[in-house]
Amino acid sequence: MSENSPRPAGTVRLTVAQALVRFLAAQHAERDGVRERFIPGTFGIFGHGNVAGLGQALLQNATSPAEGELPMPYYQSRNEQNMVHTAVAYARTKNRLQAFACTASIGPGSTNMITGAALATIDRIPVLILPSDIFATRTVDPVLQQLEDETGGDVSVNDAFRPVSRLFDRISRPEQLIPAALQAMRVLTDPAETGAVTLSLPQDVQAEAFDWPLEFFRERTWHVARPVPEPAALDRAVEVIRSARKPVLIAGGGAIYSEASAALEAFADATSIPVLDTQAGKGALSADHPLCLGGVGSTGNNAANTLAAEADVVIGVGTRYTDFTTASHTAFANPDVRFVNLNVKAFDAAKHSATMVVTDARAGLDALREALTGYEAPTEHVERAQTERAAWEELIAPCFAPHDQELPAQTEIFGALNEMMGEEDILINAAGSMPGDLQALWKARSPKQYHLEYGYSCMGYELPASLGAKMASPDSEVVAIIGDGTFQMAPQEIATIVAERVKVILVILQNHGWSSIGSLSESHGSQRFGTKYRMRDEKSGLLDGDLVPLDIPANIRSYGIEVQEVSDTAAFREAFGRAEESAEATAIVVNTNLYGPNPPGIGWWDVPVSEVSTLESTQQARTAYDAERAGQRHYL
Repeated sequence: MSENSPRPAGTVRLTVAQALVRFLAAQHAERDGVRERFIPGTFGIFGHGNVAGLGQALLQNATSPAEGELPMPYYQSRNEQNMVHTAVAYARTKNRLQAFACTASIGPGSTNMITGAALATIDRIPVLILPSDIFATRTVDPVLQQLEDETGGDVSVNDAFRPVSRLFDRISRPEQLIPAALQAMRVLTDPAETGAVTLSLPQDVQAEAFDWPLEFFRERTWHVARPVPEPAALDRAVEVIRSARKPVLIAGGGAIYSEASAALEAFADATSIPVLDTQAGKGALSADHPLCLGGVGSTGNNAANTLAAEADVVIGVGTRYTDFTTASHTAFANPDVRFVNLNVKAFDAAKHSATMVVTDARAGLDALREALTGYEAPTEHVERAQTERAAWEELIAPCFAPHDQELPAQTEIFGALNEMMGEEDILINAAGSMPGDLQALWKARSPKQYHLEYGYSCMGYELPASLGAKMASPDSEVVAIIGDGTFQMAPQEIATIVAERVKVILVILQNHGWSSIGSLSESHGSQRFGTKYRMRDEKSGLLDGDLVPLDIPANIRSYGIEVQEVSDTAAFREAFGRAEESAEATAIVVNTNLYGPNPPGIGWWDVPVSEVSTLESTQQARTAYDAERAGQRHYL
């Protein structure tokens, strides 16, 4: 249809990009009577693939919107992977009831978002990915940055998003946007199916006009469901639990997202069943509760792992049982152990041959508590849990005390932070040795305080995530703990933090190496090879010379924020107090000991060791590995 042709009644002529922006701005989500706009804004970096498409549409929305069109705020990012991390942290802090869109240009800009998409889908967090794509017309093939696939002309690098997206669709004609956008919203707001949703947008189609039905742009409310348990499934679960003499409950991320903390506390109070937690579920039950035993699994604490090893019934609530939770299938050692799983997703509810209850975590816990009226875990089991917890508290006390070494252990810094941060403040971390120390040591007193990304354990998540979490919870103090290795991978979003005038506190622990992998390497016979930040030694030819002269404080200052550098815990406490008082983003660089010490633990993680080797250290590690592996089992 030409520009001068009459428009069909009830339509408006817009480009695909303009229509998409207008549609997204009108979407809302509702749960428990609380309704909020679902897509509050768009993160983006523009290039030739989207600058004249989505870029123009966002500009038009900001400067000359159509009558009734809602605003779609635009936020400029510095790195495409980082922008998705920021969006994920925002959605997680909002308990998945709001999500950002992320757009990047064709080619490397778009493929940079694949890691973020994988993280979102693995962690079951909603984010809308809008990568630019090659020309749908193919008139000028191959365009700049186009992958030529000899087996199919419709293949592009964006097809790499397919396995890491809950929904992938390529919009090759304007009218395809209508069903694709509606499907995208369905998946994003579905608590069982959510994750990354990718709408791949050819750069020519973004700018193509179409007569859109006005009804497409009406305000819509997507109701986030709370599935209730099927009565028969609930009865089966109750039968198993009532037979239990040593039951435990494992709270996963689903207990947080469903806002089930009050229901979990009521369940624990009514049944006296000890509560363990995963990385994603820590804080679902306050650490102050006498039945909260803390983290379970490979990096869990000894009290929780002792109870897990003895348990005859394990009640999983909103957990997907990763290898860290199960200690690579060694944590639950009772030969007669049975599982009861409450999960909104049947795929997870069925794990470990469990008695399945497909349900929202909060609704399921409330129903289960009522159905278990009169049942309490045996007194001796509860007393054992409390004894083990007290023994663990005594065992870890030295982790927080100064050690006889020049620099503090990172555990000392964690102890100080745990004391100083408020219940509604947010601690962010993702990778390295820190998640292990934190799961074992941190006492989370609210569901929002402990923000650990450990489904993908993605180095580089922490810093951009602090921006997203602060945008989602502006009244909270947001503290990102970042290793010097992670910092070197992704410092760029400091510029975005400064540009948006967002107040976060960045705590960078500098130990001149990859502490986690170094420790893992040493314990598995590889002698910390390639894990220290050292200059290449001319004589040995190895990276074992002087320290690399990286000046992290100077690097941070170049972004325009204040930096404090400290080398002991007392100085850190003072620096953190000043950072809290500041109205602007600040950073604290803490020089710490590369070698710990770290908290003790009885959990195991399956990291295969070379079966044959000329190195004695590897041979010894293989012997230990074979002994540990003997405890692995399927739960049938």
